[in-house]
Amino acid sequence: MKESAGILAFRNRGGVFEFFLVHPGGPFFVHKDRGWWSIPKGELLDNEEPLKAAVREFEEETGATITGTFLPLGTIKQKGGKIIHGWAVEFDLDPVTIVSNTFELQWPPKSGKMMSFPEIDKAAWFDLATAQQMINEKQAEFLWRAMASLV
Repeated sequence: MKESAGILAFRNRGGVFEFFLVHPGGPFFVHKDRGWWSIPKGELLDNEEPLKAAVREFEEETGATITGTFLPLGTIKQKGGKIIHGWAVEFDLDPVTIVSNTFELQWPPKSGKMMSFPEIDKAAWFDLATAQQMINEKQAEFLWRAMASLV
């Protein structure tokens, strides 16, 4: 079973909590928006502690080194069966400044041409109601768990 770990960054803007979500890069997600955003996350390396993986993946996907007091959000199981370990942390960054790592993919399919794509093509801050609409439906549980510990 594949396992991933990720971090739900949040900030408080005048009593309104906002959540930092990322949109997957690559040609398969170009026209997919609502329900396709995610917390920055990625797969655990062999014998890697989930929180260390979450911090590493956040940096790989955004270019930002995240720090703070990490609140455990437990795990969720996505539709495909992957287990995601989550943490929330108060942290602010400008989505315009993200610099994502890249991956190689044969594109167009069966063309023999390899192309490089960013793992994350954009990031944004969303209030709770909007975040619930934008995030992967299974990961929405992380929003509820974070709010429960923040209020």
